Amino acid sequence: MPNPVHSVSVWQRLLDLTILVGEWILDRLDGVVARASLVGDPALFDPAEFGWTRALEAEWATIRRELDTVLERRDALPNFQDISTDQATITDDDRWKTYFLYGFGFRAESNCNQCPDTARLVAAVPGMQTAMFSILAPGKYIPDHCGPYKGVLRYHLALKVPRDAARCWIRVGNVEATWTEGESLMFDDTYEHEVWNDTDEERVVLFLDVIRPLRFPMDVVNRVVLRAIAASPFVRDARRRHRAWELNFNRPAFARPPFNQQPVPSARLVRPAIAHGPGPDAASRSSSAE
Repeated sequence: MPNPVHSVSVWQRLLDLTILVGEWILDRLDGVVARASLVGDPALFDPAEFGWTRALEAEWATIRRELDTVLERRDALPNFQDISTDQATITDDDRWKTYFLYGFGFRAESNCNQCPDTARLVAAVPGMQTAMFSILAPGKYIPDHCGPYKGVLRYHLALKVPRDAARCWIRVGNVEATWTEGESLMFDDTYEHEVWNDTDEERVVLFLDVIRPLRFPMDVVNRVVLRAIAASPFVRDARRRHRAWELNFNRPAFARPPFNQQPVPSARLVRPAIAHGPGPDAASRSSSAE
């Protein structure tokens, strides 16, 4: 009979190796992707360059209504690192919650059924790879880190922003930005970035990863790379974790055991940078933005 501890150890080593090899390959592709980009290589983009952002902004109140229903069970939502284990390098508490709709080809059926209008809207976005609600609790700080690959761009539609919006900010490279409800923010997450919700209210965005527009033949190469990422043990592990959470979430309350975080890999796909932390420097930035 297989030893379950040994099986977990073998799977963990395979996962770690996959992440390390993936990082090595993606590091070498980033420069080529930047040169082939049809939208340049800035830290932040003008969302108006992407026509599909207008459709989401026009329906933001509809999306917000569905979000409000989801937030009625806020405490039962998974921590980001419980689904995507590489996030454990930048968050280790329960103050960054997620609600996935899509993830690299995986459709979270019950979540999409709960939010049918949101699911329909994000499914219409060209090149959408990942879609979720990203929920930051009051006081949550996400330290400096870099995304793994330039082949996708990160999009936020602000759905719930603290009243003291200037104290809830993101820095991408050398550029700082805040969110405004119903408006879009788009950036390249391979630039070092950090987030701090220095308020007593939560911040929620609709979070998408979309394929970066590239010249031929790099656009073809990019789609092959993204398919390989979708088929990797790392993403398969995230899907498995999400299915386990989803099954637990949809059980009757009396039959629902706690959804506990599982061991996380020693390797990582999210790249931490030198974290400044929410100390005097960060505080002075948020104050100066007021």
